[in-house]
Amino acid sequence: MIGQTLSHYRVTAALGAGGMGEVYRATDTNLHRDVAIKVLPPEVAQDPERLGRFKREAHLLASLNHPHIAAIYGLEEANGKPFLALELVEGEDLKQRLARGAIPVDEALELARQMAEALEEAHSKGIVHRDLKPANVKLTPEGKVKVLDFGLAKAWSDDGGSGGSSMDLSQSPTLARTGTLAGVILGTAAYMSPEQASGKAVDKRADIWSFGVVLFETLTGAPLFTGETASEVMASVIKEEPAWDRLPAECPPAITKLLHRCLGRRPRERLQDIGDARLEIEETLHGPAADADAPGPT
Repeated sequence: MIGQTLSHYRVTAALGAGGMGEVYRATDTNLHRDVAIKVLPPEVAQDPERLGRFKREAHLLASLNHPHIAAIYGLEEANGKPFLALELVEGEDLKQRLARGAIPVDEALELARQMAEALEEAHSKGIVHRDLKPANVKLTPEGKVKVLDFGLAKAWSDDGGSGGSSMDLSQSPTLARTGTLAGVILGTAAYMSPEQASGKAVDKRADIWSFGVVLFETLTGAPLFTGETASEVMASVIKEEPAWDRLPAECPPAITKLLHRCLGRRPRERLQDIGDARLEIEETLHGPAADADAPGPT
């Protein structure tokens, strides 16, 4: 692919590959800017029904316009290959950052606040991420969060519904396509909500669970759920209580309480809106916001 031109995008470097396609750096020769392009997997590209569903979903995702969400520029096709043109986000991802250890509490909370903002914006438009994990959170050189691949798991779904078996792409997007890539399988399974791991229908509360898992990892420097196989990881997700004593001593009590609420085993026992998590984090970082309606001093 490197050196080829797809439509008006000249491919210059490989960026990575995973369950949802191969990603390349490219130059938009019309607008003279660098972008990321994601070439769709053959099973999507060769299935007219799934490709049509993906196009409809991409149109919805293009409506997201938020500073903490990587943008979709277009869905195009060249040489019979459908591909997405995406915002190119420079910097390392959160998984790479966590390889160096836990993040200081205030820094971790600021990153979590930005992730919560991104989720809040998407949820307000009815879009659920379904695959939130450190590898899908980029950290720009300026320290800003950009969440990648919003809602794309649904676009890769085999049935387009919200239910189905545990192998549906809508429930376990990386797991379903990369059964032979153990590291990738574990990478997704560790962040699934219990309802995803059980193959049940998901809604925005699945993202709230994943958000809690990612926040826990940023504070501790190690994954919350582990195992030697995907089955062991998912069994841990479904049955094991988080090791709360692993949280750093300086973790504010309000954040510990928030993590308990994000990691409720059943969706109805969980925090119901990510905006409440954002508010809690903001109050922890900066104190309660002033009430704009409160009377001023006389």
